[in-house]
Amino acid sequence: MNLAALDLNLLVALDALLRESSVSRAALRIGLSQPAASHALQRLRDLLGDPLLVRTGARMELTPRARALQAPLAQALDQVRGLFTPDVFDAVSSERQFRLMMPDLAVELLMPAFMAKVTRAAPNIRIDVVPWRGPAIFHAEFARTIDMVISIGNAFKGFHRQLLYTDSDALAVRRNHPIGKRLSRSDDFLAARHVAVVLRGQGEDLIDNWLRSKGWERRIALVVPSYIEALHVAARTDLVAFVPRRLIAALARALSLSTVRPPIDPGIDEQYIFYPTRAQVEPGSIWLRTLMLETGRELGGAASRATNRR
Repeated sequence: MNLAALDLNLLVALDALLRESSVSRAALRIGLSQPAASHALQRLRDLLGDPLLVRTGARMELTPRARALQAPLAQALDQVRGLFTPDVFDAVSSERQFRLMMPDLAVELLMPAFMAKVTRAAPNIRIDVVPWRGPAIFHAEFARTIDMVISIGNAFKGFHRQLLYTDSDALAVRRNHPIGKRLSRSDDFLAARHVAVVLRGQGEDLIDNWLRSKGWERRIALVVPSYIEALHVAARTDLVAFVPRRLIAALARALSLSTVRPPIDPGIDEQYIFYPTRAQVEPGSIWLRTLMLETGRELGGAASRATNRR
């Protein structure tokens, strides 16, 4: 193919058509008239030798070739846009909106200090946090809509990662729990009634999968979708929550909780920042990550000081 003769606007039209699976919606997306979008589709069909969109009943569907083009085309367009992105980010005057995805424990532990930094440096910036939705969400379309993800786990396709902070799991019980101190013994731990946390996109509490690999099976009395809810329940019942230690420490005073060492060493959890490839060299994204990494380092220092005071 002669790239010099290729109209790059066709790639923008192709991206819209692949996203919308509709000529009329694609036209609205990129500001074309419907006849102009139809003409672009015909040119693309001729160029690629594939119909791209075919009618199935009352709707249009992508051909296999079209579906295969979605991810690489989206990534290529992001890289092209990056060529024209300013090489500086003026935080003071910026009114940019960033979108982050993280579980509730990360919001509790990080966002107050993080937002204090953002407010001082960039008072007109807006941060939108969306709840964790599981690894299946990591695809090309999602990468275009998100600036940062905080989560455990391996690197996801199309995303880079950096270590943010480390943690470990512990048992949270209400103050004066009848067998709280004895929960460090395996028989009492296994006999206790537990509240499990199953986040969206997960089939079970991750701690149960890990315990099962060690030959342990705890008694689940209640399942909730967030760590904060688990701690609130533990604070007002005799249920036990097996959750990140830093989160227990953050809410222990407010909820009258005690931390108990589990009878089995849970090891170290590593929380990471994940960010899409397009954000690797984009100045605003670099600024955002720098602030978050700084907040993560401070969280580690605060935990160390709290341990020393105890």
